[in-house]
Amino acid sequence: MFNIATVKKPAAQALRQDGLSLLMPADFTTSLQLQTPQWLQRWGDLTGSWDRLPPDAHLRDGGCYRRRRHACFIQEFPSGALTQTPHRAHWQPTEYNALHGGFERWFDPVEPAVAQASAWLELLASLGRLFAQVKAVPRWHVEAHQFRIDTAGGVGRPTPEGAHRDGVDFVVVLMVARRGVKGGETRVFDAHGPDGVRFLMQQPLTALLLDDERVIHETTPIFPADGQQGQSGLRDTLVLTYRAAGFQAP
Repeated sequence: MFNIATVKKPAAQALRQDGLSLLMPADFTTSLQLQTPQWLQRWGDLTGSWDRLPPDAHLRDGGCYRRRRHACFIQEFPSGALTQTPHRAHWQPTEYNALHGGFERWFDPVEPAVAQASAWLELLASLGRLFAQVKAVPRWHVEAHQFRIDTAGGVGRPTPEGAHRDGVDFVVVLMVARRGVKGGETRVFDAHGPDGVRFLMQQPLTALLLDDERVIHETTPIFPADGQQGQSGLRDTLVLTYRAAGFQAP
């Protein structure tokens, strides 16, 4: 399934052949045809918005380790144009999320200055064009989730629902920041067989691209790094989902 050759393959080829692609920071902008260094400078201006994420009010495991914002977009083809939709609830069936599925979750929206920033829009549109090379579609329904998982309570759970699929076509997990933590191992498994891989996403602009129909994924809990007990560490990510058949809804 996944090996070092997968990392070296072009992303579209890796998704077709392996069901996942891991983009390393050194290759991220080139793989997605983003202008460098201009895009990097503009993206850097947005990363501070993770410091302003409100608490996730819908955690059903009793935790308070997650903060997030949410926004939705539609990307039309062949133009590839991306437009933001009116704010809407995030919903998943229990088939895909046994812990948090089956009810509407209203999260605070992504800040307008972020959701309409050129670097943000270029990133989402570029990924959509890449996925359209793998699966030709008339449009993508895109959901964007800014996440911060912290260890203020001693442990943070990036995927409290466990290993799962999201009920979409493609998933992106982009590392934004990771500080003062250990753990947080990413695990990806063949949805229809025994094969799987595990690795740590540590550096900003490491990106995991998944074919959600072919693989399941999870991230293990994070803990304060050695020598950091009593101090809160964090793991910031941007999670994007692309679905051709419309936004999931009750």
